Amino acid sequence: MVRLMDRDPWKLSQSGRKKQDYGPRVNFRKQKLKMAGFQGLPSFSREVVRRMGLYPSLEGFQPVEQCNLDYSPVRGSAIDPHLDDAWLWGERLVSLNLLSPTVMSMSRESPDTLLLSLAPPASPKDCMDNSVFTPTRSVLCQDVEVAIPVPRCSLLVLTGAARHQWTHAIHRRHITARRVCATFRELSAEFQPGGRQQDLGRELLQLSCSFQGRPM
Repeated sequence: MVRLMDRDPWKLSQSGRKKQDYGPRVNFRKQKLKMAGFQGLPSFSREVVRRMGLYPSLEGFQPVEQCNLDYSPVRGSAIDPHLDDAWLWGERLVSLNLLSPTVMSMSRESPDTLLLSLAPPASPKDCMDNSVFTPTRSVLCQDVEVAIPVPRCSLLVLTGAARHQWTHAIHRRHITARRVCATFRELSAEFQPGGRQQDLGRELLQLSCSFQGRPM
């Protein structure tokens, strides 16, 4: 996949990243999009999207946008904590991690508290009395960062609270070799059947599923 990506140019992006976009041009602040030039997802993603649909958690997942990001330790690549837009993009964010492992860091700016528990035993033998692991202390959400190991060639799905309440980031220290990430996004309810912009959503979906796209 990466060899095929490298046949097309990469554009310089923020924080030392390079990117390739397959999707409409979007102004999220004004909630406007332009479809000129969008020809769909790339041909090499057809099989990836098909295989995604084999997982129960991705049933009915129909991506209309693919964003490839190229990270390099030489460029000091990273991505700051952020939440993805929810006006256009739907419930599930799906990322395919290629070439090297990394760590996704999740955090939440909230006055709420979390109950932290001890880690469960590594094996049943380590638990002598089958006791239930109860919360050990309460901490502020803003004082917690959850580090999620992301192996090479793994698929990461953000949904629910992880999608809408917890920001996600990749720190520079967690980029130790070239890493390429392909993130796929589906439409929000507003652009799906019955939504206010269902006709535009239908057109976007038809284009994306042609798998004839080139980077925008």
